Amino acid sequence: MSSVIYEKDQDNIVHLILDKPNANANLMDQEFTASLITAVEKLREDDYAGVIFRSNKSTFFAGGNLDDLFATQKENADALYDMVNRLKLAMREIETQGKPVVACINGAALGGGWELALSAHYRIAMSKNVVLGLPEVTLGLLPGGGGVIRMTRLLGVQAAMPYLLEGKQFKPEKGLELGLINEIVESPEAMLDAAIAWIKANPTATQPYDIKGSKVPGGLPTQPALARMLPIAPAMVRAKTKGTLPAPESILAVMVEGLQVDIDTAMRIESRYFVELVCSQVAKNMINTFWFQLNEIKAGAARPKNIERKKVKKVGILGAGMMGAGIAYSSAAKGINVVLKDVNIAAAEKGKAYSENIVNKKVKQKRLSSDKADALLNAISPTENALDLADCDLVIEAVFEDRGLKAKVTQEAEAQLSASAVFASNTSTLPITGLAQASQRPENFIGLHFFSPVDKMPLVEIICGEKTSDETLALAYDYVQQIGKTPIVVNDSRGFYTSRVFGTFANEGIAMLGEGFSASAIENAAYLSGFPVGPLAVTDEVSLTLVDKIRKQTRLDLEAEGKEYPHHPSEAVVDKMLALDRAGKLAGSGFYSYADNELANGSKKQLWVGLKDTFEQADKAINLDELKDRLLYIQAIETVRCLEENVLTSVRDANIGSIMGIGYPVWTGGILQFINQTGLETFIERAEYLHENFGERFKVPNLLKEMAKDNLVFKDS
Repeated sequence: MSSVIYEKDQDNIVHLILDKPNANANLMDQEFTASLITAVEKLREDDYAGVIFRSNKSTFFAGGNLDDLFATQKENADALYDMVNRLKLAMREIETQGKPVVACINGAALGGGWELALSAHYRIAMSKNVVLGLPEVTLGLLPGGGGVIRMTRLLGVQAAMPYLLEGKQFKPEKGLELGLINEIVESPEAMLDAAIAWIKANPTATQPYDIKGSKVPGGLPTQPALARMLPIAPAMVRAKTKGTLPAPESILAVMVEGLQVDIDTAMRIESRYFVELVCSQVAKNMINTFWFQLNEIKAGAARPKNIERKKVKKVGILGAGMMGAGIAYSSAAKGINVVLKDVNIAAAEKGKAYSENIVNKKVKQKRLSSDKADALLNAISPTENALDLADCDLVIEAVFEDRGLKAKVTQEAEAQLSASAVFASNTSTLPITGLAQASQRPENFIGLHFFSPVDKMPLVEIICGEKTSDETLALAYDYVQQIGKTPIVVNDSRGFYTSRVFGTFANEGIAMLGEGFSASAIENAAYLSGFPVGPLAVTDEVSLTLVDKIRKQTRLDLEAEGKEYPHHPSEAVVDKMLALDRAGKLAGSGFYSYADNELANGSKKQLWVGLKDTFEQADKAINLDELKDRLLYIQAIETVRCLEENVLTSVRDANIGSIMGIGYPVWTGGILQFINQTGLETFIERAEYLHENFGERFKVPNLLKEMAKDNLVFKDS
């Protein structure tokens, strides 16, 4: 069966109908390549007025077959290179045969789908449910179907950068503004009518870049305007990737090299870079995590089966501080009614003002209509009265990390709720089972750990207590997806998964400072490893006061349980900083300086110069690889411990949670994938070295040793 149906209408126009057999979406794979080549061969023998690409699926075209790409290795890369080039030659033949070609875009056209649309002379899109773009870079790849070459020639290097180097997606209206979409219509019938009309009005057609003497917007690399910018571009890319992500650098190379040769040679250059990236370990890591594993989470892999999906209609939020206000906005933005409660109406109104600021900014930027802005704000009802919580399906407590306070607001809210309502605590460290003791219905009690700022962070960690029911977990999972965020599910423990593992990152950086390493070396080791923020900077954001408070609470809890508190070498540094009255960013000074009298050169923050005299040793030898490995390995080891203790129950949750929640480097594909790609024996050997030289916290978990014996890797069954 063919993936491309060849039909001719009464106007002598050939319709190439994209319809992959036995599939929900069209894919750019071997089957499609063969089908398109067959269609081109038929066009050569046919007499026709023009060509229309259209889809029989709900989307236009989904892109490349990631199963095939993931399986491609250097040994069989020639087959992929050959397929890509044959596909591009077929697309080039269609666009250069002199007859008009129209793409009718009825739904999403991402990756290969947008590349196919770009090969048409005229592009018509539906006004709704259409998203366009080339997101390959987010999977460690580059567009291999001519996307880099065509986008660069149509937009110019600088204008094309966000869409290629960042994978920025866009709607048809933006496409119209860019000149990439020619017409927007309201119905499939109108789209087909417009395509036929354009073909009749334009019996011959040529791509702009195929017209002799045509100029690329912004100029060629040899021309002064672009030549002045090009030496800066690689540095800008490197500043973002720290050299850990090869795809953006490869895309930039294709953009520049492709403009210095004819288009057909440029296409082959693109193919070479594409296949090289497909075979890279970074691409394997990113495809595995951000495609396969993320899709499993979206499909509800950790959600209890056989429980009907539900939508939350009304959510109550206790505490209108930064976290509560962010949860309120994220809920109202998805059409959920919100009761935002605090101790007094002024505090609750202040929490609503957080949403007003976001909404006003979006309206000003024309990213949100006034009507939608008003609807969002009207959905948030600030209050000081617990009675207003009465008909909420879900209540989320977002008050300070204080057991007594959390118990009080739990009981106050539960008195107003129906027997089926779910109560969730947005705690970052306190065990859910302990907090649930204040509840009359512990089976309806669960943890929902949001990350700050809530409106920007994509992850929510769902924590099940000992008595949390499957129905409660299912509703929590549904709510997290309803507000457009990604859920991971973990079992109860102190710090759960993300906070527990993230704490090892911050503590390791602080411990390094206590050993005499320079603060700049520590922070740079993090950046060069691919972490978005250094351990000292992130501790300032959290505040050393909170770090100290959590430490003291943990010690008290462990003593109450008859357990020994494990002292960490970072504690002496934290104590010293607090004694110096440097508690972090909110206090105005921490490991970094924020106050005007401590800053130089107009910077917003800089490492505190006093660290040199207080902690750093000028003659301390620095082994950068060792510093980087300490930050990477300490979190990986703690994650394996979370698996051993059944806090984590899936590899996918560990990988997605580590990247989306705590900023583990993207190139690794997540913490457990980092161990996989390193190799268990190599990882264990390095961890044992770190254990011997830096302490018990690097001790290799037994689970790793057992897995190494059987040559196992981390994967979900």
